[in-house]
Amino acid sequence: MPTLVKYKFFIYSVLSGVMLGISFPASGGFYGLVFFGFVPLLLLEYEVVRSEQKSYKLLLYSFFSFLIFNFISTWWIYYASLGGMLMAVLFNSLFMASVFQFFYFSKKYLGEKVGYICFVIFWLGFEWLHLNWELSWTWLTLGNFFANETYLIQWYEYTGVLGGSLWILIVNILLFTMVKNRINKLKISIAQGGVILALLVLPLLVSTLIRKNYVEEENSIHVLIVQPNIDPYNDKFGGMEDREQVQKMLQLAEEKMDSAVRFVVLPETALPNGYWEEELDSIDLILMLKDFVTRYPKVRLVAGMSSFKEYKNGEEIPATAKPFSDNSGWYDAFNTAIQIDASPKIQIYHKSKLVLGVEKLPFPWLLKPLEKFAIDLGGTVGSLGTQPIRSVFTEKAGETEMNLPNAAKIAPVICYESIYGEFCTEYIQKGANVIFIITNDGWWEDTPGYKQHLAFARLRAIENRRSIARCANTGTSAFINQIGDVFDETPWWTPTVIKNTINLNNKNTFYSMHGDFIGRIAASLSVLLLFWAFSKKILKQRDCLSC
Repeated sequence: MPTLVKYKFFIYSVLSGVMLGISFPASGGFYGLVFFGFVPLLLLEYEVVRSEQKSYKLLLYSFFSFLIFNFISTWWIYYASLGGMLMAVLFNSLFMASVFQFFYFSKKYLGEKVGYICFVIFWLGFEWLHLNWELSWTWLTLGNFFANETYLIQWYEYTGVLGGSLWILIVNILLFTMVKNRINKLKISIAQGGVILALLVLPLLVSTLIRKNYVEEENSIHVLIVQPNIDPYNDKFGGMEDREQVQKMLQLAEEKMDSAVRFVVLPETALPNGYWEEELDSIDLILMLKDFVTRYPKVRLVAGMSSFKEYKNGEEIPATAKPFSDNSGWYDAFNTAIQIDASPKIQIYHKSKLVLGVEKLPFPWLLKPLEKFAIDLGGTVGSLGTQPIRSVFTEKAGETEMNLPNAAKIAPVICYESIYGEFCTEYIQKGANVIFIITNDGWWEDTPGYKQHLAFARLRAIENRRSIARCANTGTSAFINQIGDVFDETPWWTPTVIKNTINLNNKNTFYSMHGDFIGRIAASLSVLLLFWAFSKKILKQRDCLSC
């Protein structure tokens, strides 16, 4: 390959990686660049084909480009785990480059026009797969790029984030076509420019109209959020006693408690060191929380905890279960949310979208022997248990109040779960009319990580038209309204408490009911298109053999 061509390919690769990286929230935030981010890579593929280069060169250059993008956007994982950061960046870059390779292959055998359609469909199919398989890491889904630009994307209530991905991909393809025509000295028609302008402007106009006409129904609850700011590395899981941690949270809550408060929210693993669910009623820290609720009998307290559950004889033993040291039975460890109120029943939910390498080992039926190598971020190490369906916390479990329009039905979303759009709709389908997110966010220190995590919560508010109370141990705690605006938030690394009112909403959006339909369609079409491309390849090889 001539040196000049190598430099050109290298520049294309770097340009795409940098543009995609700095257009991501809190990593630059130049979101408009995402509409151009794939253009250099598409030019790279075009030049590889035109100069008859080997396909592996496209794989290498696209991998390098996505490596830059992934590193700029998610380098902060380093603070939790250098190995985890390297794995996330390397594997995600490889997956993205593989999509580009499938696009190149399909374009080769199905033709240029179908090939570019394949690129859009394959990428959407990949994002849907990445939301749902064992190696899921969806932080960099293209639709997430607009998480802080909610005025652009009010139509996510119909499409979810994959609608944003589709928008980005189509505009990139059209802009690339214009650039390619310019390179080939072809005239750029007014129609081409008009289509691109329409694709940029129309979604904004639709979003503006939706936002302008959306009015929240007055159906409010008063919520108090406690951000204790307990250092997750030095205090949370060993440096500070559990009792001292809970006392700190309750003392902070007392600062703003009054008779109007209906919910008090404590963060993920507020009770950190593991408690047996069968013994909750006798645990000292639970009794402290119950005593607090007794003094404020109208209050419901939602908190995170690490918990264990023993499986009785005859119960199904899941793949995540661990044997007791004396082999007398099996138990599971969970990242758990609980709700305590004046009733004797403690409502429980187990986190079910787990952080890869920290809370979960992929393919446990195959890789369970490697569980001992899981990253230790405090608390329970190894694969945690999950539950198959979502739970909704009701104000009075089992009583008629839960069926009243003004009864709060809480979606207890735990940390990493909040980046999964369709997953969160499962709470809504179970009747949730408000979302509480409990998280930690201190693992990444003062980096873009906690800011991005907060931004993604805004997307869940828009998709489901649900108000959100977001409680972080540290990071940013916040209240978010139903159009995705953050209207009250805490500063970073500060022990504090905030109190505000948010509205309940019992109406379901199209997305709440249908989820990632764009991704499911794209994944199905991807299989068909790849089958078609491979069939064309086989037929072409047969024709060559018969010549």
